[in-house]
Amino acid sequence: MSDLLDIADRVVAMARPGEQLEAFVARGTETDVRVYAGEVEHFVSAQSQGIGIRVVRDGRTGFAYAGTLDDTVIAEVLADARQNVEFGTPDPYAGVAEPDGVPVTEVELWSDELAEFAVDAKIALAKELEQFVLAADSRVRVEDANYADGAAEAAVANTAGIRRYGRENGCYLVVSSLAEDRGEMQTGYGFSVGRRPAELSVAKAGGDAAERATRLLGATKPASRRTTVVLSPYVTAQFLAIIGSTLNGEAVSKGRSLFRDRLGDTVANPLVTLLDDPTNPLAYTATDVDGEGLAARAKPLIEAGVLRQFVHNAYSARRMGTASTANATRGGFKGTPGVGCLALQLQPGTGTQDELIAAVDDGVLIYEVSGLHSGVNPISGDFSTGASGVSITGGQLGAPVREFTLGSTLQRMLLDVVAVGGDVEWLPMSAAGVSLVIGDVTLSGS
Repeated sequence: MSDLLDIADRVVAMARPGEQLEAFVARGTETDVRVYAGEVEHFVSAQSQGIGIRVVRDGRTGFAYAGTLDDTVIAEVLADARQNVEFGTPDPYAGVAEPDGVPVTEVELWSDELAEFAVDAKIALAKELEQFVLAADSRVRVEDANYADGAAEAAVANTAGIRRYGRENGCYLVVSSLAEDRGEMQTGYGFSVGRRPAELSVAKAGGDAAERATRLLGATKPASRRTTVVLSPYVTAQFLAIIGSTLNGEAVSKGRSLFRDRLGDTVANPLVTLLDDPTNPLAYTATDVDGEGLAARAKPLIEAGVLRQFVHNAYSARRMGTASTANATRGGFKGTPGVGCLALQLQPGTGTQDELIAAVDDGVLIYEVSGLHSGVNPISGDFSTGASGVSITGGQLGAPVREFTLGSTLQRMLLDVVAVGGDVEWLPMSAAGVSLVIGDVTLSGS
């Protein structure tokens, strides 16, 4: 196993009678390379390790952490967590997670190839990415080209009998670009993600960055109307992240979700099946266990348009009288578990983006949105966000458009889904993207 699990075991063995105790021990490394004008502008190679200890006694919770695994410091962290219990507010739902008998799905999350990937090769990839974008179009320049990777191992154990260890690593390329033509400037970006360096595509990331920077040159403000929108995969992923936040069990339990009383209701077009599946190794945020050590599992949140379940950690599940869905989230050893979707994905259709566009008589292909989080209310569902894209007329792409606002509600948008594409894109975020067609959206332009 791992020395991290040994440390967690030793801490849990120190629990006193009447005390629930959880130890989360983690170690990680990360590399970040940024290239500009053929030179390394920024390079970071960092390591971190530490432990977080949670103590629950008489419904009160105390927590403390330290960024070291020194035995003496760990003893101090445990003492601090116990002391912090005295300041906690009694909560009948407080407590550590309990084993639920669900077996761990073996997911290949570790690549020796990445672990052994040389620094010079990482820098070379970032430089190659920059050169690819510059060669794609004379109007384009690169703001920065980046290679990044990370590796993490963690162990969690508690007095209820949970005892888990895992490790994972991953890498990605990202590039920001700028196109200029006759005094007009537009920005672009591109991604490529993988578990191994061989899975990264300079052509994919660079090609997208060049296209996205040039495609809105000459854009004008469109006429206001109600129309159909085709969300690009990246925009769909952002949209799904908003939907996922409304299915968060903690938000639901506090009445902060538009779906709080809708379990079993039809909330979307039957074309919509929304899964949270962290066991899919293609997902950038794939994992085999959640932040409390329960086995990660695939689950339909919306199935054929029907709302089936919310996501829960141990606390939100107790509060709502149900079982954890193994959706405890954790930013590391410095915090206690939260709750959230781990790896969202719409069940894909079969059509390509071009085929979806061909079926739209009047609409807009949405490439980018702005102010998505501030423009969406997860309680009322009100949706209003700035956007840019390309007009669609008679099933054909037309002129670029920008400086307009899309307005609807999350409830209506889910019900107004017209088609789901088959063009799945895996992105460096907790949701995958596909092209998504939504009808009857208010476009506010000129």
